[in-house]
Parts: sequence; C-alpha cells; structure tokens
Amino acid sequence: MLDIRTLLIIDDCAADRKIYRRHLLRDPHQSYNILEADCAEDALTLCQENHCDAILLDFCLPDLSGLELFDKLKQEIFETAVPVIMLTGRGDQELAVQAMKRGALDYLVKQNLKPDVLQIAVRNAIKQSYLQAQLNKTQERQRLIATTALRIRQSLNLEQILNTAVAEVQQLLQCERVIVYKFASDMTGKIVASSMESSCTLALENCVGTGNWGLKTKGQTEISPNLSTLSLSNIQIPISYIYEVGLSNCVTLKEQFNTEANLVVPINISNNGNPTPKLWGLLVAQHSLGERQWQHDDVDMLYEVSIQLAIAIQQAELLAQTQAALVKEQQLNIFRSQIIGTVSHECRTPLTSILAAASTLVNHSQQLDESRQQRFLGIIEHKARYMSKLVDDMLLVNQFELDNTKFKPVPLDLLQFFSELIEQERETVDEHHELIFQVTGNTKGFWGDRGLLQQIFVNLMSNAIKYSPDGGAIKFHLIGKESQVVFSIQDQGIGIPIADQKNLFQSFSRASNVDTIPGTGLGLAISKACVDLHGGNITLYSQVGQGTKFIVSLPKRGTGKGEGRSS
Repeated sequence: MLDIRTLLIIDDCAADRKIYRRHLLRDPHQSYNILEADCAEDALTLCQENHCDAILLDFCLPDLSGLELFDKLKQEIFETAVPVIMLTGRGDQELAVQAMKRGALDYLVKQNLKPDVLQIAVRNAIKQSYLQAQLNKTQERQRLIATTALRIRQSLNLEQILNTAVAEVQQLLQCERVIVYKFASDMTGKIVASSMESSCTLALENCVGTGNWGLKTKGQTEISPNLSTLSLSNIQIPISYIYEVGLSNCVTLKEQFNTEANLVVPINISNNGNPTPKLWGLLVAQHSLGERQWQHDDVDMLYEVSIQLAIAIQQAELLAQTQAALVKEQQLNIFRSQIIGTVSHECRTPLTSILAAASTLVNHSQQLDESRQQRFLGIIEHKARYMSKLVDDMLLVNQFELDNTKFKPVPLDLLQFFSELIEQERETVDEHHELIFQVTGNTKGFWGDRGLLQQIFVNLMSNAIKYSPDGGAIKFHLIGKESQVVFSIQDQGIGIPIADQKNLFQSFSRASNVDTIPGTGLGLAISKACVDLHGGNITLYSQVGQGTKFIVSLPKRGTGKGEGRSS
C-alpha cells in the first residue's frame, strides 16, 4: 500500500485546480490527500491546521502574490522547509529565478503542463525534501553526539565522566532519567551514576548473577548469548535495531526495569586485544512519564554515546592503573631506600662487635681462658643471628611488598604448635621474664600456614620481651571458638604512645619511646601481613608505662587473602 501524502494546491482558478487534482490522483506511484485554496488567506489557515508534504503555488493570487505568500509561509508557518512548486501562466524566467532564490524546489508553466510532468515534479519534490530532511536530521544528530562525546571525554576522572554522560544523554534524548549500571567480575553489579536521585532504584542487584541473561531486539525473538562474551558481533541484525538488554527470567527486573518502556544498550570496552569486547555495563534511558515509543534514531544516538562513553571509561581506567603503578613504584623506591638505610644502620653495630670479638680471639687467644673465649664466641654467634634475622625480615617484607607470598594452609594442632614455640622462647629469656601460657575453648579444626603463623608469634613475643627491659610476666592466651581462634600476647613493658599506635603496623615504624632499644620496625609489619594472608585481623591496646596487649583473630578454615599468589 502506497503512503498517502498531503498536497495543498493554491490557485484562484478552479478549473486549473481540477486539472491538477485529476492528474495527481492518477499517479500510479503515489497516493495523495489533496487540499485546495483559492487565496492566500485560506492557504495560511489550511497550513496552520494541516501538515503538508508539498505545495503547488500559483504566482498570481487575488490577495497576495505567490512569492509574497511563499515568504509568509516560511516566516510564520513552517519550522522546516516544505517543498513548494511554483506555477505560472507565463514562462517568465525572471520569476523562476526569484522563486528558486526564495527556496522553491521547482517551477512549472501551466500551458506546457502534462500529467506525467506534474506527477514526476511533485514526486521528486517530496523525495528531495525528505532526503534533505533526513540529511539535516543526521547532521544534527552527529553534531549532538559529537558535542556530547566531547563533554564526556573532557575529563579523565571516571566519576566525573559517568556523571557528565548521564546528564548529557538525558538532555540529548529528553527522557526522565539516565542510568549507568556497572558489572562486577562475578557479574553482580550496581548503579554507579544516575541523572537524578530517585527512591525507585532499579533492583538490578537482586537479579544479576543468575546467568539468565538474554539480549532482546525490537521485533525479534529473544536469544541468550554467554554474558561474558556478549558483543554486538553476536547479533545478526543491524545495530540500529537493538532495543533492550535484559534478564530473561527475572520477573522483578521486568517489573522494575520496565524493558518495554526503557531503552538499554551495552557499554562494551576493548578486551586486551581480544576480538570479543568486554561487557563493562549498561547505559539505560528511562521514561516512565507516559508511554514513549523509542525511535531508531534514539537507539542509534544512545548506542553512539555508549561507544564514546566506553572509550572515555577505558581511558580513565588506564590512567588510574598507570597512576596506581606509579604510586606503587614510588612506594617501592621509598621502601628500597629505607632498606638500605636500615641495613646500613642496623648492621654497623653488630658488625663492629663481631669484628672486635673475632680480632680479640685471633690476636689474644693464648692469653684468654676458656670462659672468656666462649664469651667472645657467644658475642659473634648472637650478633650473627641478629644480622641473619635482619636479612630474613628484609627479604620477607620485600615479598609482601611485591605480593609474592603464597598462603599454604595445613591442619595444625595449635596447642602443640604454640607449646613448642613457648618452650623455645623460655630457653632464650633471662630470669627476669616469666612466660605464662593459657588455653581456653576448643582449638581443634584449625587450618593455617605454619611458617606465617610462626612469624606472627615470634615477632609479637620477641617484641613483648624486648620492650619489657625490666622483666615481668608475659601472658600468651590461646582461645578456641566455633569458627575462629584468638590469641593474645600481653606484657608489662614500656607501652606505646597513642600517637604512635596508628602507624605501628607500617614497615620501619617504631614507637617514639624506644630510646636505645635496638629494632628495625619490621616485626609488626610482618605480623600484620601474615595475619592478613590468613584472612584475620590484629589489634593492640597499650598505655605508656603499663604494657601492651596484641590480639590476633584468625578464621579456623579461612581461604586466605594471599592464596593463589606466586611464590
């Protein structure tokens, strides 16, 4: 069935109008709804009341000339150009030039007018006007998209990019609300930007992650590609027909997301050279204030914006990754400088003692009795062990900084494990310190990393002993609970100033009241890292002059934050 076009004939001659009507109604290629006016005043009224696809306009009218009426129509009636064909009884070339300059699409002389000539002229005028309107519309759309893209990509801050995008798209499509929804790695997700605050938040969080995704196209049946490989290349239809991306089996989403009223397009970003892009999220245009029939132009514009948004998102994420890498590199450089400084400082004193003791033994061994020789050998051994521990600590902290430590859980009998460690510590402490071991609850069923757990105990216990120079009781309390174990180490030493406590778990950080007590400031950083790898937490309570208590809580069957890292 042919489209029906509305044609207005403006001519004061009824006989001529009848001829034009008869010729046009016989056109086999086009159907018309023909309106007639015999004067300018009636023509203006008809144009105000009706949309006209084309106008046949006579030069000579009783109240205005054809050119004057043409000017009046352009100024007062039509917002966009309407194809006008001028008619005259004389083949006046000057009039033809004037008409064309004013925007008329054609010029016909009545005396030479044949049916096929009139039919072709009107059809061509309508077609040319339609093509020009489409071109203008495309150019305007491209201008709007380019302007929107420019505003979106003016920033490299992801939050600002998303907020700009939703505001620009809302203005571009003249819709009620625009949303950006971002997927997490497990395909759950959340709304990360919205053009307006609304109490009616989409319940996407309750629906994603089910695996029941489908891509539905306007006028097409629903298909269900794998979400992880969802891309436009999987759809065997032009992009302009994509209508919605939704959860096929989620009633809650269908109700709240209202996929028949809202327009949804994917935000795809490049996937590290993989030809299949990565689905980053969704760009959603909502319009709940009355029914709205989304046009293909709306879909095209939203999709074009999603492409520009994807580029901006990827640029922002690459910048963030680069900045994070630079910060990490700076931290590593600072850490390396701290290592060099600490090693230089901490090794100088024990090396001096070792050299002095060794020199004495080499040069004066014959003058020294056995007990004095053993004392000098003991100094060498003690200082060498200290330096060996210093190197081990440095290497271990470096592994933590580079995320190269692997969590290797095994079943452990904590009662036996800590009993053996306590006995080892008792052999090294002097008579001024008393080690007390208490056990409460069920400690069975614990899985942990033996080496990391020993690091926690040794560092906390050695600190308790070292920072209790006047001696006193040091209590180790092991508590077994249903799903976790808790142990604490409490001393009666010098305590830690409150101002120093917040930074104490950072590498090379020491309390301000340690005075001449030797140390590197690595023990607590190592302990904290080992606790983190178990998926636990460590806290401290301390008052200056009254001692310190460290409490470590570890899950009995934690998977460990560090599991899967390379060793």
